[in-house]
Amino acid sequence: MAEFALPKNSVVRKDGKSFPAQPGATRVRQFKIYRYDPDTGENPRYDTFEVDLDSCGPMVLDALIKIKSEQDSSLTFRRSCREGICGSCSMNIDGRNTLACTHAIEDCRKEVQITPLPHMDVIKDLVPDFSRFYAQYASIQPWLKTVTPPPSGKERLQTPEDRAKLDGLYECILCACCSTSCPSYWWNSDKFLGPAILLQAYRWLADSRDENTGERLDELEDPFRLYRCHTIMNCANVCPKGLSPAKAIAEIKKMEVERII
Repeated sequence: MAEFALPKNSVVRKDGKSFPAQPGATRVRQFKIYRYDPDTGENPRYDTFEVDLDSCGPMVLDALIKIKSEQDSSLTFRRSCREGICGSCSMNIDGRNTLACTHAIEDCRKEVQITPLPHMDVIKDLVPDFSRFYAQYASIQPWLKTVTPPPSGKERLQTPEDRAKLDGLYECILCACCSTSCPSYWWNSDKFLGPAILLQAYRWLADSRDENTGERLDELEDPFRLYRCHTIMNCANVCPKGLSPAKAIAEIKKMEVERII
């Protein structure tokens, strides 16, 4: 399911630039890339780049690096690990939020369209502003909180069964693909925590070593912070790690109900 939407407050110009491939290129793919530089004061545009796939790696990130190195050094995007671990290169490719480093060019359309993650303010080109997203992450206090002193000279241990309960939660890389594919987060991102942050919140609620469950649930018990989720399931559909934030949110709601009964 595609959830394509332009970044916030975008009026895209039609006078984008074109960058042809080197003469003699025989296997060419076009990349239509969203460009925005706030320093110019101009509206965003799409630039079109032709890339010779015979001299390019297999992933969309490889094409972006090649374009920046050989055709337009001003193209701006985030990247780091190139292995789907850091989440830095999250963006919208052909209408779907994903990681550029794990999305194969051969799986793209003939003309590959790349924009920043939807419904976020854009700093430049393919770089969205994650300030609010990270502030929401900090608000759930994503660390182990305890009351009892730790065992003398030992770690806080848990059984293999309790450890298994964290599978499908700890793997989240905070790429924001899920949150920015969620219509509820689009319209209420100032109040609704969104799929990624709520999955992270449940990671600590599910941890048998954490002793702050009541306070964590109190913080989430709010008409907007938790309950704006309407189970649209875009979050589970686009997660590059195959996680299900919707399931984690349902578990939090269940915990909220069970403590009242």
